[in-house]
Amino acid sequence: MNERQSYVDIKDSNRNLKPSYYFMMNCILYSRIETGLESNDGVYDEDVNVYLAHLLQSFADPGYVENSRRFLSKYDVEVFQRLNGSNDARLKYMIYKTNADFLLVSVGVFDQPAGQGQKKFPPNEDATIGRGKAYYQFAYTYCQQLQKKGSAISEVLEKLSVGFEKYVKILSHLRGEYFDLADHFSNGEFYHLERAVDEEARRMQLRERQDRFLETYSEWRRTGNDELKAALQKQADEIRQLKPDFKFTVKS
Repeated sequence: MNERQSYVDIKDSNRNLKPSYYFMMNCILYSRIETGLESNDGVYDEDVNVYLAHLLQSFADPGYVENSRRFLSKYDVEVFQRLNGSNDARLKYMIYKTNADFLLVSVGVFDQPAGQGQKKFPPNEDATIGRGKAYYQFAYTYCQQLQKKGSAISEVLEKLSVGFEKYVKILSHLRGEYFDLADHFSNGEFYHLERAVDEEARRMQLRERQDRFLETYSEWRRTGNDELKAALQKQADEIRQLKPDFKFTVKS
């Protein structure tokens, strides 16, 4: 158990190290009680509590965040472009699940509560919630293909889709009462953080376009197909949008 995965409960007179998962779980349970959205009210969802506690804990692990980057896309159109033509159910599951998880944590933990000044990240909340619900529903569908119907994780994903707004409210309360993250970031720090996210998204998009370009170029050299020739020029133009100094001309 490394430092990022442990904490000391100051209420514990022995000052024993405990897994940070327990801290996350306590925050979630208290937040549910304090918001009146208690566990198993109408539907069994203690399993969602476990999922959320592990999800919050995972964000303290740089390795998790780094590994997640390859599945993340900032806009719906980028998600759909990556999935277009793919028959890999596991890839689709990971893309939808990862993007849904990051949307949930983004709007729930890192967004300013409504009514407390201007939001430092100003997403369209309705649109974000709609995307989160849809992504979890898609993840649930592909999870069903990969595992037996009724599996534990697929049930959690379905509950997250149906109750997305409820879990956002729980995490928002948790943020203000137990994390208090927003107050520790200045507007300048949020600006630079957002710039870093945008730059990473641009870099990943450029790499994907370059990979697709090289695949098309290799196939065109092998076949001489005119349709591939036209596709090459279009892909070159797309790369140039992100990297203006990129030069390529299709030779006859």
